[in-house]
Amino acid sequence: MEGLHRVGKRATSVTFQACQAPLFKNGDYPQAFLVSEPQETYISCMNKASFFSPTAGRIIDAPRETRARFGIGDVVRHRNHDFRGVIFDIDPVFANSEEWYESIPLNVRPRRDQPYYHLLAENEESSYVAYVSQQNLMSDADGGPVDHPSLSQIFEDFDNGRYHLRRGLTH
Repeated sequence: MEGLHRVGKRATSVTFQACQAPLFKNGDYPQAFLVSEPQETYISCMNKASFFSPTAGRIIDAPRETRARFGIGDVVRHRNHDFRGVIFDIDPVFANSEEWYESIPLNVRPRRDQPYYHLLAENEESSYVAYVSQQNLMSDADGGPVDHPSLSQIFEDFDNGRYHLRRGLTH
């Protein structure tokens, strides 16, 4: 299956659970399979708890189950740096390059074994894409909409403190 699957409204947590699917070749790997009802969890099927990360350029091993605090479309804020953004993708564990990870000072380097979020981010000076560990994010649903030039490519409207994926991007 391709893309994200979502049924229902916002979930309070996200659960990634592995499936026993064969590994796809040429970097084409199984995508997340999300199912949600209010106050319940998402379920994500991934290939044997492994997936190919184009950014890292390698297969990433992930635990069979990972709980994420935030979902796609949630507005979040960084705990230590002055920026906020909208989540548009979630990795169940760190799935970026080693160079990126090693560039973070050791005394503030986040653990690898937690969800990492891809954000359409903004600060007072610019808009950009950020990759942030779960431990460094907090909800910012009350902060209002985010002003990022790529938002309209992925999301429709901002409603009740979160964004909704475009219909063409969900199944």
